[in-house]
Parts: sequence; C-alpha cells; structure tokens
Amino acid sequence: MRKETSIIRIPLEKLLPHPENPNRMSKQTFEKLKTHIKQTGNCEPLIVRKHPEIENHFEIINGHHRADALRQIGETFADCVVWNVDDDQARVLLATLNRLGGKDELAAKIELIKNLSEKFNIKELAKLLPDTKQAIEKLKDITKPLPGIADNSKLFLNTLVFLLDDAQIKIVESALQKEMPASGGKSEKLAQAITIISQKYLNEMAGRQI
Repeated sequence: MRKETSIIRIPLEKLLPHPENPNRMSKQTFEKLKTHIKQTGNCEPLIVRKHPEIENHFEIINGHHRADALRQIGETFADCVVWNVDDDQARVLLATLNRLGGKDELAAKIELIKNLSEKFNIKELAKLLPDTKQAIEKLKDITKPLPGIADNSKLFLNTLVFLLDDAQIKIVESALQKEMPASGGKSEKLAQAITIISQKYLNEMAGRQI
C-alpha cells in the first residue's frame, strides 16, 4: 500500500549525511547542479529519516549532493520527505536510489537537444545539462535517424568513457581507422567501428573454444 507523504522544510544545519553513502558526483556535474538550482530555484525534495542518534536532526538518504549545493549557494532550508526506515532499510535505499535511473532513449534525446538548441547555444547547454559539450554537439548535428532507430524507436543512448595513455590511444585509433565505415557521421562511424572490432574479437574467442 502506498504511504501518504508530505514535503516539509527542514533547516540545512539539521540535515546530516549518511556516513555510508557510496554515491559520488564529479566536480563538473556538481557545478551544473548548483547552477541549475540557483538559476531556476527548483530542487527535488531530499529523502531523509529521523537521525537514529542525534535528537531533532535528520539523516539524508537521497539528496546528499543537492543538500551540499543548496548550502553552497547560500540557502538555509531544504524541502524534504521524511521516511520511516530502520538502519538496514536505509542501507538498501543508499545502494539503490541513486542507481535506479533509466537511460536516455536516443531518438527522444536527439529531439530534446534539437528543441533546446532553439533557445540555448551549445555552451549554455553544456552548463545546464549533465552531457558534455562534445556529446551535445554530436546529438545536435544528427539531422536524420541513425540506422536502426526507424525499426526500433526504443534504442537507448549509452555512454562509454575510456582513459587511455598516448600509446594506447595510438593503437585504438589505428584499429578504428581500419574498420571505419565510409558513410555516416563521425560519432556514428566510430560507434560502428568499435562494434565491428568487438564482434570480431567475440567471434575469434568463440572459435578458440570450439
């Protein structure tokens, strides 16, 4: 049964972080969060519980970064929803609430970026959105559906991030160049090349196991 909840305003000085919170946000993303809250005045309510040890205080379950952002921009209160959960339930929530978000549907994300671009330039969007400037530019430049989208409108946009040294990047770039398709946009061709290389590797491994 769904429990009735209400939003209450709690002084930030009475909101304490859960010591076992594993979620971390990059500095760049945190700055975007602060900018968004400061410019719009909108902030999703925090989820908290009564502090198990400190009277008249609350422990944050979800919203640690939002609380920090509110403090840094000079706010003194935060909208909160108080949940009645014990220690074990709080730990489960810490491990799940920040990990249950979905992925962007590619076709919808392209349309969203296109519409936002009518009002904001790339630099402004990069400050507002969690996406990088390069990612926004690539999405904005897609003027026709990518292969497969017409057949599958539910394709999702997934991001892969690699940290490579100079020697590694030369090897990767060389392999990508050999498998690069002749047609398509740059990001599309890179995605196809990586997929082709990966499939060849899987086929080779499967052949060795036979």
